[in-house]
Amino acid sequence: MTGTLFCFGYGYCAAALGSGLIAQGWRVIGTTRDAQRAATMRRNGIVALAPDDAALPEQLARADHLLISAAPDASGDPVLRAHAQLVEAEAKHIRWAGYLSTTGVYGDWQGAWIDESAERRPVSARGAWRVAAEDAWLELGTSSGLPVHVFRLAGIYGPGRGPFEKVREGSARRIIKPGQVFSRIHVEDIAAVLRASMARPDPGAAFNVCDDEPAPPQDVIAHAAELLGLPLPPELDFETADLSPMARSFYGECKRTRNDKIKRDLGVSLRYPTYREGLAALLASEAD
Repeated sequence: MTGTLFCFGYGYCAAALGSGLIAQGWRVIGTTRDAQRAATMRRNGIVALAPDDAALPEQLARADHLLISAAPDASGDPVLRAHAQLVEAEAKHIRWAGYLSTTGVYGDWQGAWIDESAERRPVSARGAWRVAAEDAWLELGTSSGLPVHVFRLAGIYGPGRGPFEKVREGSARRIIKPGQVFSRIHVEDIAAVLRASMARPDPGAAFNVCDDEPAPPQDVIAHAAELLGLPLPPELDFETADLSPMARSFYGECKRTRNDKIKRDLGVSLRYPTYREGLAALLASEAD
Protein backbone atom coordinates (compact mmCIF):
# COMPACT_ATOMS: atom_id res chain seq x y z
CA MET A 1 0.00 0.00 0.00
CA THR A 2 1.24 3.46 -0.88
CA GLY A 3 -0.32 6.89 -0.70
CA THR A 4 0.24 10.46 0.41
CA LEU A 5 0.58 11.38 4.07
CA PHE A 6 0.08 14.94 5.30
CA CYS A 7 1.50 15.67 8.77
CA PHE A 8 0.41 18.67 10.80
CA GLY A 9 3.57 19.05 12.89
CA TYR A 10 6.53 17.13 11.47
CA GLY A 11 8.23 16.31 14.74
CA TYR A 12 10.06 13.32 16.20
CA CYS A 13 7.29 10.74 15.80
CA ALA A 14 6.11 12.02 12.43
CA ALA A 15 9.68 11.82 11.12
CA ALA A 16 9.99 8.19 12.24
CA LEU A 17 6.80 7.35 10.37
CA GLY A 18 7.56 9.51 7.35
CA SER A 19 11.06 8.18 6.71
CA GLY A 20 9.75 4.62 6.59
CA LEU A 21 6.91 5.54 4.26
CA ILE A 22 9.21 7.42 1.89
CA ALA A 23 11.30 4.25 1.61
CA GLN A 24 8.13 2.39 0.59
CA GLY A 25 7.29 4.86 -2.17
CA TRP A 26 4.89 7.15 -0.32
CA ARG A 27 4.67 10.90 -0.76
CA VAL A 28 5.01 12.71 2.58
CA ILE A 29 4.16 16.33 3.35
CA GLY A 30 4.73 18.00 6.71
CA THR A 31 4.49 21.35 8.44
CA THR A 32 7.20 22.92 10.58
CA ARG A 33 8.20 26.39 11.77
CA ASP A 34 11.85 25.35 12.07
CA ALA A 35 13.91 26.34 9.01
CA GLN A 36 16.68 23.85 9.79
CA ARG A 37 14.19 21.01 10.15
CA ALA A 38 12.50 22.04 6.91
CA ALA A 39 15.83 21.84 5.10
CA THR A 40 16.44 18.36 6.52
CA MET A 41 12.96 17.29 5.49
CA ARG A 42 13.53 18.42 1.91
CA ARG A 43 16.88 16.61 1.74
CA ASN A 44 15.02 13.45 2.79
CA GLY A 45 12.35 13.81 0.13
CA ILE A 46 9.66 15.34 2.36
CA VAL A 47 7.59 18.30 1.18
CA ALA A 48 8.11 20.90 3.93
CA LEU A 49 5.59 23.69 4.54
CA ALA A 50 5.18 26.41 7.11
CA PRO A 51 1.89 26.08 9.05
CA ASP A 52 0.58 29.20 7.28
CA ASP A 53 2.03 28.40 3.85
CA ALA A 54 -0.24 29.47 0.99
CA ALA A 55 0.38 26.08 -0.64
CA LEU A 56 -1.02 24.18 2.35
CA PRO A 57 -4.61 23.77 1.02
CA GLU A 58 -3.36 22.47 -2.33
CA GLN A 59 -0.98 20.01 -0.66
CA LEU A 60 -3.61 18.79 1.81
CA ALA A 61 -5.96 18.15 -1.09
CA ARG A 62 -3.43 15.65 -2.46
CA ALA A 63 -3.31 13.61 0.76
CA ASP A 64 -5.23 10.44 1.51
CA HIS A 65 -3.73 9.98 5.00
CA LEU A 66 -3.47 12.59 7.74
CA LEU A 67 -1.37 12.71 10.92
CA ILE A 68 -1.85 15.34 13.63
CA SER A 69 1.08 15.59 16.03
CA ALA A 70 0.92 19.26 17.04
CA ALA A 71 0.43 19.71 20.79
CA PRO A 72 -2.57 21.61 22.15
CA ASP A 73 -2.38 24.53 24.55
CA ALA A 74 -4.75 26.44 26.78
CA SER A 75 -6.49 27.83 23.68
CA GLY A 76 -7.15 24.37 22.24
CA ASP A 77 -5.78 22.37 19.33
CA PRO A 78 -3.69 24.61 17.04
CA VAL A 79 -4.56 22.71 13.86
CA LEU A 80 -8.29 22.93 14.44
CA ARG A 81 -7.91 26.56 15.47
CA ALA A 82 -6.24 27.42 12.15
CA HIS A 83 -7.49 24.81 9.70
CA ALA A 84 -10.72 23.17 10.93
CA GLN A 85 -12.77 24.24 7.91
CA LEU A 86 -10.04 23.19 5.50
CA VAL A 87 -9.68 19.75 7.11
CA GLU A 88 -13.44 19.28 7.11
CA ALA A 89 -13.64 20.21 3.43
CA GLU A 90 -11.02 17.58 2.56
CA ALA A 91 -12.33 14.89 4.93
CA LYS A 92 -14.10 12.78 2.33
CA HIS A 93 -10.95 11.76 0.47
CA ILE A 94 -8.89 11.02 3.63
CA ARG A 95 -8.76 7.24 4.18
CA TRP A 96 -7.09 7.44 7.61
CA ALA A 97 -6.40 10.17 10.16
CA GLY A 98 -4.31 9.72 13.30
CA TYR A 99 -4.18 12.04 16.30
CA LEU A 100 -1.12 11.64 18.55
CA SER A 101 -2.20 12.06 22.17
CA THR A 102 -0.67 10.89 25.45
CA THR A 103 -1.35 8.40 28.23
CA GLY A 104 -1.35 11.53 30.41
CA VAL A 105 -5.08 11.82 29.64
CA TYR A 106 -5.68 9.01 32.16
CA GLY A 107 -4.11 10.84 35.07
CA ASP A 108 -3.05 9.01 38.24
CA TRP A 109 -4.17 5.42 38.91
CA GLN A 110 -1.79 4.78 41.82
CA GLY A 111 0.04 2.04 39.97
CA ALA A 112 -3.02 0.10 38.77
CA TRP A 113 -3.17 -1.54 35.34
CA ILE A 114 -5.48 0.28 32.91
CA ASP A 115 -6.55 -0.12 29.30
CA GLU A 116 -8.35 2.10 26.78
CA SER A 117 -11.65 1.70 28.65
CA ALA A 118 -10.26 3.55 31.71
CA GLU A 119 -11.77 6.89 32.57
CA ARG A 120 -9.77 9.89 31.42
CA ARG A 121 -9.15 11.99 34.53
CA PRO A 122 -6.06 14.13 33.91
CA VAL A 123 -4.28 15.73 36.83
CA SER A 124 -2.27 18.28 34.84
CA ALA A 125 -3.25 21.15 32.58
CA ARG A 126 -1.42 19.48 29.70
CA GLY A 127 -3.45 16.32 30.22
CA ALA A 128 -6.70 18.29 30.28
CA TRP A 129 -5.73 20.04 27.03
CA ARG A 130 -5.13 16.62 25.45
CA VAL A 131 -8.54 15.35 26.54
CA ALA A 132 -10.18 18.39 24.96
CA ALA A 133 -8.15 17.93 21.76
CA GLU A 134 -9.01 14.22 21.52
CA ASP A 135 -12.69 15.04 21.88
CA ALA A 136 -12.52 17.85 19.33
CA TRP A 137 -10.92 15.64 16.69
CA LEU A 138 -13.33 12.77 17.35
CA GLU A 139 -16.26 15.18 17.11
CA LEU A 140 -14.93 16.46 13.79
CA GLY A 141 -14.70 12.87 12.64
CA THR A 142 -18.33 12.25 13.55
CA SER A 143 -19.58 15.40 11.85
CA SER A 144 -17.44 15.27 8.71
CA GLY A 145 -16.67 11.60 8.15
CA LEU A 146 -12.96 12.11 8.79
CA PRO A 147 -11.71 8.65 9.90
CA VAL A 148 -10.03 9.75 13.14
CA HIS A 149 -7.95 7.38 15.28
CA VAL A 150 -6.45 8.38 18.63
CA PHE A 151 -3.04 7.12 19.76
CA ARG A 152 -2.16 7.63 23.42
CA LEU A 153 1.62 7.56 23.59
CA ALA A 154 3.63 6.66 26.67
CA GLY A 155 7.05 8.21 27.39
CA ILE A 156 8.87 8.37 24.05
CA TYR A 157 12.52 7.46 23.58
CA GLY A 158 14.71 6.54 20.64
CA PRO A 159 17.69 7.87 18.67
CA GLY A 160 18.72 11.18 20.15
CA ARG A 161 16.30 10.71 23.05
CA GLY A 162 17.82 8.35 25.56
CA PRO A 163 19.59 8.46 28.93
CA PHE A 164 23.11 7.71 27.72
CA GLU A 165 24.32 11.29 27.25
CA LYS A 166 23.38 12.33 30.79
CA VAL A 167 24.90 9.16 32.24
CA ARG A 168 28.15 9.75 30.35
CA GLU A 169 28.46 13.39 31.38
CA GLY A 170 27.63 12.58 34.99
CA SER A 171 24.43 14.63 35.23
CA ALA A 172 22.04 11.66 35.45
CA ARG A 173 20.28 11.05 38.76
CA ARG A 174 18.13 8.20 40.01
CA ILE A 175 15.03 9.90 41.41
CA ILE A 176 13.43 7.64 44.00
CA LYS A 177 9.72 7.83 44.64
CA PRO A 178 8.53 4.52 46.17
CA GLY A 179 6.00 2.73 43.98
CA GLN A 180 6.46 5.07 41.00
CA VAL A 181 6.40 3.48 37.53
CA PHE A 182 6.22 4.90 34.00
CA SER A 183 5.32 3.29 30.71
CA ARG A 184 7.57 3.92 27.71
CA ILE A 185 7.63 3.32 23.97
CA HIS A 186 10.41 3.35 21.38
CA VAL A 187 9.74 5.73 18.49
CA GLU A 188 10.21 2.93 15.95
CA ASP A 189 7.40 0.99 17.62
CA ILE A 190 5.19 4.09 17.45
CA ALA A 191 5.77 4.22 13.71
CA ALA A 192 4.99 0.51 13.42
CA VAL A 193 1.68 0.97 15.27
CA LEU A 194 0.70 3.85 12.99
CA ARG A 195 1.53 1.86 9.85
CA ALA A 196 -0.49 -1.08 11.15
CA SER A 197 -3.47 1.17 11.83
CA MET A 198 -3.24 2.65 8.32
CA ALA A 199 -3.55 -0.89 6.96
CA ARG A 200 -6.53 -1.66 9.23
CA PRO A 201 -8.60 1.52 9.65
CA ASP A 202 -11.10 1.57 12.51
CA PRO A 203 -12.43 5.15 12.72
CA GLY A 204 -13.15 6.34 16.24
CA ALA A 205 -10.77 3.85 17.87
CA ALA A 206 -8.27 4.80 20.55
CA PHE A 207 -5.07 2.87 21.22
CA ASN A 208 -2.55 2.86 24.05
CA VAL A 209 0.94 2.85 22.55
CA CYS A 210 3.39 1.58 25.16
CA ASP A 211 5.74 -1.31 25.73
CA ASP A 212 5.16 -4.40 27.88
CA GLU A 213 6.90 -3.34 31.07
CA PRO A 214 6.11 -0.19 33.05
CA ALA A 215 9.19 0.41 35.18
CA PRO A 216 10.56 2.72 37.86
CA PRO A 217 12.57 5.52 36.22
CA GLN A 218 15.62 4.82 38.39
CA ASP A 219 15.80 1.27 36.98
CA VAL A 220 16.11 2.63 33.44
CA ILE A 221 18.92 4.98 34.43
CA ALA A 222 20.69 2.19 36.29
CA HIS A 223 20.45 -0.14 33.29
CA ALA A 224 21.86 2.54 30.99
CA ALA A 225 24.83 2.96 33.32
CA GLU A 226 25.38 -0.80 33.40
CA LEU A 227 25.34 -0.98 29.58
CA LEU A 228 27.97 1.77 29.46
CA GLY A 229 30.07 0.14 32.18
CA LEU A 230 29.85 3.30 34.30
CA PRO A 231 29.08 3.76 38.00
CA LEU A 232 25.44 3.99 39.02
CA PRO A 233 24.27 7.61 39.18
CA PRO A 234 23.46 8.81 42.69
CA GLU A 235 20.03 8.32 44.22
CA LEU A 236 17.94 11.36 45.13
CA ASP A 237 14.76 11.36 47.15
CA PHE A 238 11.87 12.71 45.08
CA GLU A 239 10.58 14.90 47.90
CA THR A 240 13.84 16.83 48.23
CA ALA A 241 15.18 16.55 44.64
CA ASP A 242 15.72 19.79 42.73
CA LEU A 243 13.34 19.22 39.81
CA SER A 244 11.70 21.64 37.42
CA PRO A 245 7.93 22.04 37.84
CA MET A 246 7.37 20.10 34.60
CA ALA A 247 9.68 17.25 35.62
CA ARG A 248 8.02 17.06 39.03
CA SER A 249 4.57 16.98 37.44
CA PHE A 250 5.37 13.71 35.67
CA TYR A 251 5.71 12.04 39.05
CA GLY A 252 2.13 13.04 39.89
CA GLU A 253 0.89 10.18 37.69
CA CYS A 254 1.50 6.50 38.37
CA LYS A 255 -0.13 3.80 36.27
CA ARG A 256 0.60 0.63 34.37
CA THR A 257 -0.79 0.97 30.86
CA ARG A 258 -1.89 -2.10 28.92
CA ASN A 259 -1.05 -2.48 25.23
CA ASP A 260 -3.15 -5.57 24.42
CA LYS A 261 -5.28 -3.67 21.90
CA ILE A 262 -2.46 -2.78 19.50
CA LYS A 263 -1.47 -6.45 19.47
CA ARG A 264 -4.99 -7.86 19.18
CA ASP A 265 -6.59 -5.37 16.79
CA LEU A 266 -3.58 -4.25 14.77
CA GLY A 267 -1.41 -7.36 14.87
CA VAL A 268 1.57 -5.39 16.20
CA SER A 269 4.59 -7.23 17.55
CA LEU A 270 6.79 -4.78 19.39
CA ARG A 271 10.38 -4.64 18.27
CA TYR A 272 11.37 -3.29 21.70
CA PRO A 273 9.01 -4.90 24.24
CA THR A 274 10.91 -3.42 27.22
CA TYR A 275 13.40 -0.63 27.84
CA ARG A 276 16.20 -3.21 27.98
CA GLU A 277 15.91 -4.14 24.30
CA GLY A 278 15.40 -0.51 23.37
CA LEU A 279 18.45 0.80 25.22
CA ALA A 280 20.64 -2.01 23.87
CA ALA A 281 19.59 -1.12 20.32
CA LEU A 282 20.29 2.58 20.88
CA LEU A 283 23.76 1.83 22.18
CA ALA A 284 24.47 -0.52 19.28
CA SER A 285 23.34 2.12 16.77
CA GLU A 286 25.79 4.61 18.28
CA ALA A 287 28.60 2.20 17.52
CA ASP A 288 27.63 1.79 13.87
